[in-house]
Amino acid sequence: MNTPILTIAERNTIESGPWFSKLSPALRSAILSRAAVRRVADGAMLSSRGQPADEWIGVAKGAVRVSSVSLSGKQITLTYVEPGTWFGDIALFDGLPRTHDANAHGETTLLVVRKPDFKELLQQHVELYEALLRLNCRRLRLMFNIVEDLNTLPLAARLAKQLLLLARSYGVQQGEEVRIGLQLAQEDLAQLLGASRQRVNQELKSFERDGAVRIEPTRLVVLSKDKLMAIAEG
Repeated sequence: MNTPILTIAERNTIESGPWFSKLSPALRSAILSRAAVRRVADGAMLSSRGQPADEWIGVAKGAVRVSSVSLSGKQITLTYVEPGTWFGDIALFDGLPRTHDANAHGETTLLVVRKPDFKELLQQHVELYEALLRLNCRRLRLMFNIVEDLNTLPLAARLAKQLLLLARSYGVQQGEEVRIGLQLAQEDLAQLLGASRQRVNQELKSFERDGAVRIEPTRLVVLSKDKLMAIAEG
């Protein structure tokens, strides 16, 4: 059986990732030499809450849905890991079990570094420690921003900011429009914002009336980033 390799587009996605691209050529090469390519179908379970951590993962195509289960047993979407992003390092550092479930969202291509190889990379490249520290500082800042928005901004502003982020991460430019390539149900979008599907639906319809977005059956299309920015800024 042939060993999977990255396509040119997938390789470019990894190489141009905002974190990975800032590493030294030697470290980038070392990481890629230890990473196995894994292609998974939509919905495939990558890891589950409580499992031991044994892999560090980069997303080359598709997305990874990170979720948790509520007290009522409902699966709640917390975030999506976008192409070009690496995750899973925190549990490899502290040795504790995974804190959330992770599933492929759409057909997804991953670069997978096993725990022994991850530890070896850390031993051989001090730069990786510093780079991962910067990465986790950025995650912490983003988390604080989300908490602040949740407590200070109305739903319309938070929704507009979320749509701008999705357009940046998954947007496909089509003339003046930007189609968000990530397939999201309104329920998923509502969970990302900590709101009900009904309220999110009302706000989306308001955005559509204002000419900021167009709602399609399985996609959202951004018609005006300027209008979304104005809503996000209140």
